[in-house]
Amino acid sequence: MEQNLISKKELLDLMGISYGQLYRWKRKNLIPEDWFIKKSSFTGQETFFPKEKMLNRISKIMNMKEGLSLEDIAGMVSPNPVNVSFTKEELMNRGIISEFTLNFYLEHHKGIETFNFDNILVLNIIDRLLKSGDINKDEGVLILNTMEEIYPKFEGKPCELFVMRKLGITSCCMNVIPGQIYFDEGVKIIARINIAVTIEELKLNIA
Repeated sequence: MEQNLISKKELLDLMGISYGQLYRWKRKNLIPEDWFIKKSSFTGQETFFPKEKMLNRISKIMNMKEGLSLEDIAGMVSPNPVNVSFTKEELMNRGIISEFTLNFYLEHHKGIETFNFDNILVLNIIDRLLKSGDINKDEGVLILNTMEEIYPKFEGKPCELFVMRKLGITSCCMNVIPGQIYFDEGVKIIARINIAVTIEELKLNIA
């Protein structure tokens, strides 16, 4: 299904920003290159954007730019991890991860005392799905193993995590965005998680 697009003129008018601001944010890597979509029109060629993504991104930039430099904002919205380290107590005290999920993680990684960004990313995904009731602990182990084994292979590329269930059996897979993935009949999608969006939200949460 084709995504909902917005033209450059409509975007500038709707968000009250200038052409110069838009392309400055592009140069600073606040807006990904592949969000600038060239399409033929009766006037020649026009630039369009994925509407929902652009409106959300520009709103975040405008909300953050009062207190942060453009370089800092670019770091916050990039899909790359940041260099952080938290203890179990710090994660719980700041409400980033629940004690239940941390204890679950420590059952499978005994002796770990500090958590880096990649650890926290996996914990955040599992924590949300456990809290929502979408998965059980055994399925949490499956997600943990999938993320730790497969996610490093994407090397910072935008990707998604799928959690699926068929005939009572749960499985996981990951794919690069943009991309198409097809499932056989009877597969129920339990969760579809955009890793880049999750990273962006998590960076704001731990800042």
